[in-house]
Amino acid sequence: MFGVVRTGIPKQMMLLRPPGVYRPQGDTFLLADALRRAAVPAGARVLDVCTGTGAVAMAARRNGAGRVIAVDVSRRAVLAARLNALLYGQSVRVRRGDLLDAVEGELFDVILANPPYVPAPGMPRVPRGSARAWDAGPDGRDLLDRICAKAPEHLVPGGMLMVVHSALCGVERTLATLRESGLKASVVARRREPFGPVMRARAATLRTQGLIGAEDDDEELVVIRADRTRTVR
Repeated sequence: MFGVVRTGIPKQMMLLRPPGVYRPQGDTFLLADALRRAAVPAGARVLDVCTGTGAVAMAARRNGAGRVIAVDVSRRAVLAARLNALLYGQSVRVRRGDLLDAVEGELFDVILANPPYVPAPGMPRVPRGSARAWDAGPDGRDLLDRICAKAPEHLVPGGMLMVVHSALCGVERTLATLRESGLKASVVARRREPFGPVMRARAATLRTQGLIGAEDDDEELVVIRADRTRTVR
C-alpha cells in the first residue's frame, strides 16, 4: 500500500511512498536547494543515485536538466519514482541497480546522491527491509565510499557531483577521497537537523562508540560539491 508524503520541493508536491522507501526530509531538501543554487546548465545529463521517491530527480528536471536517470536498488523505490514522475509529468528514466553499476560506461554533467549514511555499529553488514534506506555500516560510509570512488569516472570534463550526508560520517574524509580522485571538492551547504526516530533509537550505542557526544540530540547535514576540472585517475 502506498502512503502520500508532502515534500516541500515545491511545497505543494505530494509524492507516493510505499513502506520501506526513504521519506523525503531535511537532507532531501538541502540537496535539492543546493542543486537549484548551482544553476545546472539547460539540457544537462543528470544521474540521481539512491533516488527513493524520485524527489531530487524531478527537482533536477524542474531546474532545466535534459536527460535524467534515477537509480535505486529497491524495487519499491523504483516503482515509486516511476509513478511519481508519471504523476507530475516529469521525464525521468528510472532504473533498478546497485549505485553507479547501473550506468556502467555512461557519462553525466551532474551526479546527485543522497545515500544511506546512518552509522550502524553492531548491525548486520547488509541491511534488510526498511533499514536498507538508512543503515550504511559501522561508520555510515559503506555507500558513500563507493560513490566517491566511482562517480569521478562517470563525470564529463566540467561535470559535478553533489552528495549529501551527515557530518557524523566524516566530512574531511569525503573531501579527501574526492580530491585524491582529481576532483575539486568543497562543502556548499550545511544545516543542523534534530535526530529522527532512527538516530534517537541508537543514540546510546553511538555515544558508546564515540560518534556523538553525551548531550547531542541533533546532527549537521552537509552537501559536498565536487567538480571534474581535469582527467580523473
